[in-house]
Amino acid sequence: MWSPFDFSVNRVNFALQFPAMADKRNNSNINIKNKIASFEYYLLEQYEAGIVLSGTEIKSVRESKVSLAEAYCAFVGNELFIRNMHIAEYKFGTDANHEPKQDRKLLLNRKELNKIFTKTKEKGLTIIPVRMFVNEKGLAKLIIAVAKGKKLYDKRESLKTKDMKRQVDRRDD
Repeated sequence: MWSPFDFSVNRVNFALQFPAMADKRNNSNINIKNKIASFEYYLLEQYEAGIVLSGTEIKSVRESKVSLAEAYCAFVGNELFIRNMHIAEYKFGTDANHEPKQDRKLLLNRKELNKIFTKTKEKGLTIIPVRMFVNEKGLAKLIIAVAKGKKLYDKRESLKTKDMKRQVDRRDD
């Protein structure tokens, strides 16, 4: 005879055997940060952009096999692409697996693209990725920022403030 308890046990076993297919709600836990971005740059404006990915790429993103450390964004024609973002090859992929460091198109509104383009051309600013996540619908999103590079003494100041904050937090504990 069937019981609800049997169903929950089978569901747990399924989740343990096939973690990528188990539950779509777990995608919201994916949060990949570019830790170098706030240290190397002043982040002036941030935008949320969609990203065009193939099947094996999104599976690797859901496994958090992404590195944003060396990535940057550049315009090719009227479109914005992200370069040097490393998405590891999917381990169950076949011959149709993707290249890890290929250029990937970012999806933004035309108004936002024009605004970013004029800012980067006029003031000598750059566009860097700050964070990558998967939203509630299961779509990969990328937070990009228009940023200005820090000088060496600015980096030293940010390290000092971070150390001071850490010492104050230690005293409070």
